[in-house]
Amino acid sequence: MKPPAYKILRRLAPAAAALLLAACATVPPNAGNNPRDPFERVNRQVFEFNDRFDRYFVKPVAEGYVAVVPKAFRLCINSGFSNLLEIRNAVNDILQAKPLGAATDTGRLAINSTLGVFGCFDVAKRMGLEYRGEDFGLTLARWGVGTGPYVVLPVLGPSDARDAIGLVPDTFLNPINYVTPMHDRYILIGANLIDTRAELLDATRLIEQAALDRYQFTRDAYFQRRRSRQYEGNPPPPSEEDDSGETGPAPSGTREKADQPPPENPR
Repeated sequence: MKPPAYKILRRLAPAAAALLLAACATVPPNAGNNPRDPFERVNRQVFEFNDRFDRYFVKPVAEGYVAVVPKAFRLCINSGFSNLLEIRNAVNDILQAKPLGAATDTGRLAINSTLGVFGCFDVAKRMGLEYRGEDFGLTLARWGVGTGPYVVLPVLGPSDARDAIGLVPDTFLNPINYVTPMHDRYILIGANLIDTRAELLDATRLIEQAALDRYQFTRDAYFQRRRSRQYEGNPPPPSEEDDSGETGPAPSGTREKADQPPPENPR
């Protein structure tokens, strides 16, 4: 007996394949000249696929989720998923030799998992323990690894070589990936995806209205955001940078939930 999630994925696969074949992005003649984005021609095609996949599948579900589910429940769900990330945050703070940060992450996990009702309420924030988003990409940066070229990952969105590698160990630190049976795990992964996409609805509307080249806007924003996070919101002037090519990070793609502190839940 196949699990329901398997049947859903099997039905979605042909549609996803059709989107991939239909995705044909307009590539400017100077694509690939940017030393930070040598794979721009391929990246733009993946970006177009992601955009179509989001437009026809993910975004409508996220909009329906926002329209149907009361805000208080959405905040609780979002905070609960964010609470699970505290394990990843703590481990990466330890690897970056940040004992105070690791203690903060561990304290937040303990307090919000108990007093906060399994993370539904961010009680730790009210106690002065602010959310810290850490991941293995930032750990590699702390160890002196450069960003590498910009890449756009299918479904996951913008990244660079360093952060893409960092996704692998971070996957093992996500409790959702240990949930059994398998179809329950798929349900949680899907719910997390929709929750993250719902958070980004306003941001993507702004990009659609303001950006002449959404691909370039997203790429530049990604680098700006990641650089800001690497230096914990206080990046040095460009003249003080090393040769790793760090310039800044951007907020796009479903991966970015980890970067945001969980919104406060009304009591």
